[in-house]
Amino acid sequence: MKTSLFVFSALMIGMLTLAACAPAATPMPEPTAMPEPTAVPTEAPMAKDIVDTAVADGRFTTLAAALQAAGLVDALKGEGPFTVFAPTDDAFAKLPAGTLDSLLLPENKQALTDILLYHVAEGKAMAADVVGLPAVATLLGKDVAIKQDMGNVYANDAQIIITDIETSNGVIHVIDSVLLPPADEAAMDEKVDIVDTAVADGRFTTLAAALQAAGLVETLKGEGPFTVFAPTDDAFAALPAGTLDSLLLPENKQQLTDILLYHVVSGKVMASDVVNLTSAPTVLGKDVSIKVQDGKVYLNDTVQVIITDIETSNGVIHVIDAVLLPPQ
Repeated sequence: MKTSLFVFSALMIGMLTLAACAPAATPMPEPTAMPEPTAVPTEAPMAKDIVDTAVADGRFTTLAAALQAAGLVDALKGEGPFTVFAPTDDAFAKLPAGTLDSLLLPENKQALTDILLYHVAEGKAMAADVVGLPAVATLLGKDVAIKQDMGNVYANDAQIIITDIETSNGVIHVIDSVLLPPADEAAMDEKVDIVDTAVADGRFTTLAAALQAAGLVETLKGEGPFTVFAPTDDAFAALPAGTLDSLLLPENKQQLTDILLYHVVSGKVMASDVVNLTSAPTVLGKDVSIKVQDGKVYLNDTVQVIITDIETSNGVIHVIDAVLLPPQ
C-alpha cells in the first residue's frame, strides 16, 4: 500500500514539474482590418466650346439663333481663342419691337453678322484684363469702349453682369444689352439725313408720319446739325388711347409741332457729351432734363435713352422709349 502511494505521488510531482517547465501558449493574432479601396481618380469633364456653353446655359437662346442665322456657329466653335460679350435673351428682348425679327431675315444677314462680330474679340481676355483697358478691338474692326462707373463695368452702355465663363476656346462675359456698332463711315459718305435714316430704319414710322403732318420734314432734312431724341413706334403706341389720332388732326398741328420740336436739340451732341449734361435746350425753347442712373440715361426722369449715336449726314439720333411732352 505504501508503495502504491509513493508511486502515485511521484507521478503527480513529475506531471506538475513538466507543466511548470512547458513553454507559455502563443496568443492568437488579432484579425487585420482590410484597407479601404483606393478611389480611382477620374478626369475632369472637357470644357465645352463657346457655342455649346451658351446653348447649354439656357439664357442665350436668342444669341444661339442669331449665330445660326448669320452662319457664325462654326466660326465660334473654332480653335480661337475668343472673348465674347454675350447678350442674354432679356438683352435681346430690350431691342425695339420688330428689330430682332427684321435682323433674322435672310436679306439682313450682313447687318446681323456685323452686330454679332461686334460682340467678339480675338484672344482670351479675362475680367481682370478687360477692366484695365479703355477699349476692346472686335472682329468687326470697331472698338467697344470699356468703362467703370459706381463699381460696375460697361462695354459701351451695356453692363457686364457676369464674367469669366471659361470655355474650351475662350471666355464669355455676359452683358445686359445688345451692342450696336457705330455707323459705318462709308454709309456716312452717302449723306443720309435724319429723316431718311429714320424712315429706312423701320422703327420710326409714326415719327415719320408725325413729321410729315407737322410740316417738319424739310427742316430735319436741312443742313443742321441736329440732335434728335427719336421715339420708337412703341413709344408713340404707349400714349393714352386717342392721343396720337388727335395730334395728327390738322387743327392740332401747332400742338404736334411743339411736341416734335421738344425732341430736337441744335447741334450734334453725342452720347459721351449727353451724359455730362444735366439738361439740354430744345428747339422749342424749353429744356429737357438729363440724368444718369445705374448706368442708364434718362430724359425728364422717366424717358430712357435706349440706343445712342446713330449718326446721320446732318446730325445724330438717340432712340428713346417714350414720347417727351413739353412742360405747360
